[in-house]
Amino acid sequence: MITVDIQKRLGAFQLDVQFEAPKGVTAIFGRSGSGKTSLVNAVAGLLRPDAGRIAVGDAVLFDSATRQNLPPYKRRIGYVFQDARLFPHMTVQRNLTYGGDHDAARVIDVLGLGHLLDRMPAGLSGGERQRVALGRALMCDPQLLLMDEPLAALDAPRKADILPFIERLRDEVETPIFYVSHDVSEVARLATTLVVLDEGHVAACGPVGTVLSQPETMPLVGVRAAGAVITTKIAGRLLDDGLTELAFSGGRLVLPGILGVLGQTIRVRIPAQDVILATEAPKGLSALNVLPVQITRVEFGRGPGVAVGLRAGDDDLLARVTRRSALRMNLAVGQKIYAIIKATAVGPEDIGQ
Repeated sequence: MITVDIQKRLGAFQLDVQFEAPKGVTAIFGRSGSGKTSLVNAVAGLLRPDAGRIAVGDAVLFDSATRQNLPPYKRRIGYVFQDARLFPHMTVQRNLTYGGDHDAARVIDVLGLGHLLDRMPAGLSGGERQRVALGRALMCDPQLLLMDEPLAALDAPRKADILPFIERLRDEVETPIFYVSHDVSEVARLATTLVVLDEGHVAACGPVGTVLSQPETMPLVGVRAAGAVITTKIAGRLLDDGLTELAFSGGRLVLPGILGVLGQTIRVRIPAQDVILATEAPKGLSALNVLPVQITRVEFGRGPGVAVGLRAGDDDLLARVTRRSALRMNLAVGQKIYAIIKATAVGPEDIGQ
């Protein structure tokens, strides 16, 4: 368990955060200026808090009560920045082993770096450079890996190239990760735990699927980005139509594309703005996904939108409708209705392993 309980004043800005995170990927999410980078810099030892405590398991990195403040080089933390910061005069091999060679063969395999070892950084793509930076950080044998918006400088195709490697890193390497991002799709694909910062404070914290599916979280992540995350298994393929059928506790979903292999676990983000609600079973629709659900929350905002929490089997979904629609349909907690999801509403960036 990683414990963070710190306070730090930076001019007029006050960082005051408290949370605990288990192993896996803990996403630090929030708008620009919410304190994300200041938080990870404090964990890394690059920014000294005014008060508080930081610990990774039994290893105490900072404790104002005992005046303990380990310097960065003693914290056993790997840090991957937005830019890869590779040594331009060194080969990939030498960059990787600059700080150590812990579990080198496995790191090279997980990140797919074997064919790049003799290359120079100038000849790498942006995604390849970030994978090398990841490998270098891991070969230092860190007890915690910090990643500060590592994909922010990459275009969509390069992001699509590197995300599967980070997923594999999450699933096959024991090192816990703090992953800073303002991209909900990245967070939904990668995170196990989500910490949402707002003006220097923790506004929400918990399992990523739980936090993103809560109506009260919608203003924090943005109404167009809000949506639920569910874990499914590939149950079938409609080869003639180029579709894949996914099973989860609330029923079955059909999505475009031939995804993975039968039985494989797939994580899917369903944007709230793409969920349509109906009080009766719809007929004659082009939409392929119609799920029976029960309303768990109805949150009226200040504007014209209403966030509606839904329960499908053992999973939570989230819908965003207009205030006028919510009132006309008399939406209420406990009401049994139908959620309609177009297959094409879930894009490739919303599907992860």
